[in-house]
Amino acid sequence: MSTNWTAKRERKAEVKSRANEPSAMFSRCRVVGCSRPARAGTGDGLDTRFCRSHADHYARHGSAYKASYGAREINPYRAAALEWLEANQSDAYVANAVDRVATLLRTAGPHVEAFRLRGLSPQERAKAAWARLRKAGIDPRRVVAAWLAVEMIIRDDPKAERKAEFKQVQAAKLVHRMASGTHKRWGEGATATELHVYPRPRGRVLRHMGEALEQACELLIQHRATSLPKPKLKD
Repeated sequence: MSTNWTAKRERKAEVKSRANEPSAMFSRCRVVGCSRPARAGTGDGLDTRFCRSHADHYARHGSAYKASYGAREINPYRAAALEWLEANQSDAYVANAVDRVATLLRTAGPHVEAFRLRGLSPQERAKAAWARLRKAGIDPRRVVAAWLAVEMIIRDDPKAERKAEFKQVQAAKLVHRMASGTHKRWGEGATATELHVYPRPRGRVLRHMGEALEQACELLIQHRATSLPKPKLKD
C-alpha cells in the first residue's frame, strides 16, 4: 500500500476516534432557539458549532438556518439576468465575466462520469462538475446569470443571508443542476438497462464551485451591480 493511502487510512482512524469522544465543552448548538447539543458534544462528529440537523442544513444550503431559494423564487431573476447579459454583451465587464467562466469550463480537465467520482477530493469533484457543464455545451452566460440572479434576489430579500458562503452555495447549486448527472442506456425495448447517477449538491464541492464563480464575476459585480435589473414578479 502506498504511503499516501496509509496516511489517509491513519487520518481516517484518528478522526473517527476523536468523533466518538463527546466533549462537554460543546453542549449547545449555535443556532438561536435550538436546544440540541453540537455534534462534538454527542460523540456524533467533530462539529463544534451545530447539531446534526443544522449541520446538514448548513452543508446543503450554505447557512444553518436560511433555506435555499426555490425555483419559483429564483427563476424570474435568472431570466432577467440572462436577458440583461444578452442586451449588454458588448460591455467590457460582462465580456470579462463570460470569458472567465468559459475559461473555467475549458480548463476543468477531462470529463469524469458521475458514477466515477468516488474517492475524489471536493476540489476534484468541483472540477469534474465544470467539465460536465462543458461536455453538455452549457452557455457560459447561463452560468454568469446564475451568479447575478443570486446577487439580485439577495438584494431584494429583506431577510436575506448576506454572508459570502451563502451566495457561493446558492449560485453553485443552480450551476450544478445544469448538467448534474450521467445517464447511460444499454440495449433496446423492454430489456434495455438504464443508469442514472446524480452527484449530491452539497458540502465542500459547492463551496469550491461557488468561490470560483464569484471570482469570475467579481469585476462585473463591482462595476455593474447597480445596473442589474429588477425582474417582473408575478403576484
